[in-house]
Amino acid sequence: MFLRQIPDESLAQYAYLIGCQRTGEAVVIDPERDVDRYLAVAAENGFRLTAVVETHIHADYLSGARELVERHGAWAYLSAEGGPDWQFEWAKGKNRVTFLRDGDAFKVGNIELKAMLSAGHTPEHLSYLVTDLGGGANEPMALLSGDFIFVGDVGRPDLLESAAGQAGVMEPSARQLYHSLRATALFPEHVQILPAHGAGSACGKELGAVPFSVLGYERRFNRALREAMAGNEEVFVQDILSGQPEPPLYFARMKRDNKLGPALLPAGKLPVPKRLLLEDAVAMAKDGAYAWLDLRSDRSAFMQRHISGSLFSPLAGGKLPLVAGSYLTEEQKIVLLVSSGDEVEEGVRQLIRIGLDHVIGWIPVAELLEVSDVLSSQRTIMTPDLATALAENAGARVLDVRGAAEYGASHVKGAKNIAYTRLSARIDEVPEGSPLYVHCGSGLRAAFACSFLASRGYEVVYVNGAFAEIPASIRS
Repeated sequence: MFLRQIPDESLAQYAYLIGCQRTGEAVVIDPERDVDRYLAVAAENGFRLTAVVETHIHADYLSGARELVERHGAWAYLSAEGGPDWQFEWAKGKNRVTFLRDGDAFKVGNIELKAMLSAGHTPEHLSYLVTDLGGGANEPMALLSGDFIFVGDVGRPDLLESAAGQAGVMEPSARQLYHSLRATALFPEHVQILPAHGAGSACGKELGAVPFSVLGYERRFNRALREAMAGNEEVFVQDILSGQPEPPLYFARMKRDNKLGPALLPAGKLPVPKRLLLEDAVAMAKDGAYAWLDLRSDRSAFMQRHISGSLFSPLAGGKLPLVAGSYLTEEQKIVLLVSSGDEVEEGVRQLIRIGLDHVIGWIPVAELLEVSDVLSSQRTIMTPDLATALAENAGARVLDVRGAAEYGASHVKGAKNIAYTRLSARIDEVPEGSPLYVHCGSGLRAAFACSFLASRGYEVVYVNGAFAEIPASIRS
């Protein structure tokens, strides 16, 4: 048996390639849309990628299942659970698709995958017990747990309400998750937990940075799983629904598109944006019809000098999808401002994984930074200076772009709280007043928010630094 975890650090997502070394067949579980990566891993290790499995309808990225079925002839195994509102509509009536229910099993070569209903994160969620029959095993060695059990956490049950807008389903989903977790008491302790996400994902609040775990360990040290197994449903529900991070705006669109079917990539290949000439880029920057994503990592350099209306969206650290997915729509035409051409392909990959396909051009940002009439700078202060700045500006307001739990613990008196990932949806709630001082916990999220608000015409002041350094006299 061959097993390879294939990570996407930008979305803290894990796909898995499992191969039978006797037959040369392989299956990929929870692939993203740029499927060339999985096909390459399979080929490099002597496998034919014959099957694709989904644990559920994802909210944080576009699935590659349809791409593999329709472009590459793979056989899809998808959930038939969850009721009529939670079906993979794109796959209905297609050849090479099998719909599974709780307890159904199938084989890829001599490896068995058995579907287990693990509803709660979503109603249709299936996890898969993996048994290496070809190796002589008669017990499962791993659970492909999707967004059911993570290292250190379990899948959040609030997204159908907080991201997809289905009112009143949060608490029933939490109770459903509680009972799904308790059903794992029948699984052996040695079973490995192979989750779909790690630390940095918005699909949980306490995800560990270790890429996989063992069920026996999680039963002891995973707080949410331990609470479920202890049998106090009310405590579990209260704890799992509190403190969850605000989901990015694009999550609702991912749910819709993964249900109806993500658009196929043209000719099955990544978009190849044009390298722009300087004079063309200058004209486009003045046009106002394009979304400019500045992929630099240095937020201070961005604040000092950047293309007017551009969004600070660093390629490194997994922030590009969060920023672009929170502030852009799928129809917008995008230009990438890069440090070098080597960044372009990775930038395109990260964007098409969340359905932002119209990347039409790129140019090194250094070239445009020499053209003064397309440049802006952002007024900046440090967090210790916020009290003085507010005292000197009677009409000023404060916007806190941290999460609601952070705001609840302590905040600047009178500050408005809107998480940076929800600003676009709540733009009408942005405080009136000039200037608007924008802060977060460290300065990074505020940098994203400031670039977005400035692109919308707000007079903002970027408050850089740690929240703890804001004077206590103006905090509650």
